[in-house]
Amino acid sequence: AVSALVFLRDFAKIQPGYKVLVAGASGGVGVYAVQLARYFGAEVTAVTSTANVDLVRSLGADHVVDYTQADYTRSGETYDIVIDTAGTTTFAAAKRVLAKTGVFVPLEFGAREIRQALVSRMTGGPKVVIGVSGDSREDLAFLAPLMESGELRSVIDSRYPLGRIADAHRRVEGRHKTGAVVVTVAPTSVPAADQPDIRAA
Repeated sequence: AVSALVFLRDFAKIQPGYKVLVAGASGGVGVYAVQLARYFGAEVTAVTSTANVDLVRSLGADHVVDYTQADYTRSGETYDIVIDTAGTTTFAAAKRVLAKTGVFVPLEFGAREIRQALVSRMTGGPKVVIGVSGDSREDLAFLAPLMESGELRSVIDSRYPLGRIADAHRRVEGRHKTGAVVVTVAPTSVPAADQPDIRAA
């Protein structure tokens, strides 16, 4: 949630009325990006797979693109922000649907995106905006009441006991999880047989 907040508010400079496309909308950061973009008054388009269409709609997405059925770059829509939360798209693709003053915000970036950010800053048209999200007490204080009120909700893909943390990592690395993978730490007094099994939320 902190990453989604920082990238949308501080890097993309989201404003009410903006049109925002969230690529990777059902992932760990994506589920929060959809909700926070709506909170900030944006019109939100979520890109996800067939299995998660209903989920992202329930999180507040105004429009959903099922990437197994359609290409968001051929929708005819124009966006102020394209935020890629999971390395699922590129600036070359995003430019086709970005407004002239629009920004592409990749959470995962390397040398290519750094170069694109530098070049796009010196030229006209859409920009690449990159940055690193830090954790701050102020951002947690901003998010806490939204979580408590239910305006912002978490999505749990699965839970693993600490003894199966390697399986939890494999689930994340498979890049098909929905929301977060949680590792539970049971009190030492709890018998191993009573520790929680993996379960989908």
